[in-house]
Amino acid sequence: MTARRIQSVDTVAFEKDRDEASLAIREKSGLGPAVPASVILKLLGFTFAMIVGPIGTYFATLHTIFKGNSTVAGAAAAVIANVVLVGYILVAMREDQSEALAAKENIGKKTE
Repeated sequence: MTARRIQSVDTVAFEKDRDEASLAIREKSGLGPAVPASVILKLLGFTFAMIVGPIGTYFATLHTIFKGNSTVAGAAAAVIANVVLVGYILVAMREDQSEALAAKENIGKKTE
């Protein structure tokens, strides 16, 4: 036994509705990227700093400043990792505040 697909006369209307719906979706979505390039560049910069900063600090201070004491050099690397993390949080907070101020200015301009 095979299942037969029933052909309806309304297929033309269905295809027209589907084409109109897909056109409306494309118009709403826009062609721009979902995330601005500046955000991606900031993320890549902080990612690079999070990798290079602590590892570079560990190896740079291990034999030069701390004379082979790997515990203290590891602690210095942890401090640098935390500095990078706090820097990322501060930049994200500042960016969020600037977006809120811009939105508030746009609302003020619309009401005038």
